[in-house]
Amino acid sequence: MVFSSHLFLFYFLPAALLLYYLMPRRAKHGLLTLVSYVFYGWANPLFMVLMLVSTFVDYVAGLVIACNGFRWHRPERPLDADGIRTRLQRSALVVSICSNLSLLGFFKYFNFAVGNIDALAQWLGWPGLGVILRVTLPLGISFYTFQSMSYTIDVYRGQAKALLNFTDFACFVSMFPQLVAGPIIRFSEVADQLQSRTYTVQKFARGVAFISLGLAKKILLANPCGKIVEVAFHADTLGVLDAWYGIVAYAFQIYFDFSAYSDMAIGLGLMLGFVFPKNFDSPYCAQSITEFWRRWHISLSSWLRDYLYIPLGGNRLGPVRTYVNLALVMLLGGLWHGASWNFVIWGGIHGALLGAERIGGKQSFYHRLPRVLRVAITFLIVLIAWVFFRAPDLPSALQYLGRMLGFGAVTINADLLGGILYQPYYLGVFGLAAAVTWLAPQTWDWSRVITWPKAVVVLVLLGLSLAVLATQAYNPFIYFIF
Repeated sequence: MVFSSHLFLFYFLPAALLLYYLMPRRAKHGLLTLVSYVFYGWANPLFMVLMLVSTFVDYVAGLVIACNGFRWHRPERPLDADGIRTRLQRSALVVSICSNLSLLGFFKYFNFAVGNIDALAQWLGWPGLGVILRVTLPLGISFYTFQSMSYTIDVYRGQAKALLNFTDFACFVSMFPQLVAGPIIRFSEVADQLQSRTYTVQKFARGVAFISLGLAKKILLANPCGKIVEVAFHADTLGVLDAWYGIVAYAFQIYFDFSAYSDMAIGLGLMLGFVFPKNFDSPYCAQSITEFWRRWHISLSSWLRDYLYIPLGGNRLGPVRTYVNLALVMLLGGLWHGASWNFVIWGGIHGALLGAERIGGKQSFYHRLPRVLRVAITFLIVLIAWVFFRAPDLPSALQYLGRMLGFGAVTINADLLGGILYQPYYLGVFGLAAAVTWLAPQTWDWSRVITWPKAVVVLVLLGLSLAVLATQAYNPFIYFIF
């Protein structure tokens, strides 16, 4: 079930909100957990079992860490009193991390591993494994495993108190607004809200604004740009201008697709009384790759920083180790997005550039240029990396890069391709997407105060998005596959 569907917007969401507000305070988390499991298991009920297993393991691990065993009371001494942990507490943390990473590793990388083993065996002339088993990737497993792990790690570090109520913890893990595509919500960010939160008309109205603007980004911008991308990346012949047009359209598509989902998740959270953190901050306005990662998918980049980069040593162990840590984190970040060498290369490109900028004091090698050129060069680098992110495999990515550089013959069919790509509708959407990307304020900032003129804009965009949604057949969510 996706947010931009009639099933969700006209049936699931109204029913969930109605039941949620009719329930007494003590029953809200139980209801929210139930509807979240229905939302998650709509495509495949077996997915619910995996999430329940991950939730139960981390819940028990958190209690063991907090109570130093199965003594069901508060620990006699605060966890952060002296920083000492017992073997049992360390074991509970290891069980939590290993169980989550095992689930993630098996379901996300099993097919990738089998494919690479077969390719290597074929190259060596040995018999391969063949297609013995193919594993279906559960939706959102990359997000909720990271989110659930943050709980046990925070409890172990003494940065959060363990939850004694299993329903409260299950609600935190399964909450449907951010369940399948983020943002990655850390337990410390909502721990107090799970205990007490406010419900106001202003918060609800801001939530409606987030959902409406997110839906407009998705339906009116991301989906049409996605059609341009589909044509460009599946064309047998492509000119230089066509190739650049296609990859810029993909940059718009993935940004508006993912930021739209984040906006809608934040909006749904507000309607339920929760305040989730910002996940995007005009990333294509960044003037360096370092700044880009402070603006793009903020919840993931900060998670990798705090739970991987810093524990590896961060920048405390000398410059060489710092560059190694940056490269390793970005390689793993690339692999987190998908089981493909393309994602590893994408992460490697960003990791190498982050390391190069670290040498210059977190400044780009073009930092002395005017601002508009710094933004343009950063966007150009991001575009090149996006080719590997979008292409289905490495040969396709290299072929597309070659077409961007003018390599490859252009046949007579190129005129027909241009007639499809450069329709006035697609050109208009492309121009509008560019204007919104570089000129429009962020939803987070624009919606802080909802005035009557803003309310009119919100309602018009909502109505237009719903009208267009009824006519669109192409409506994917890119980050559902991650």
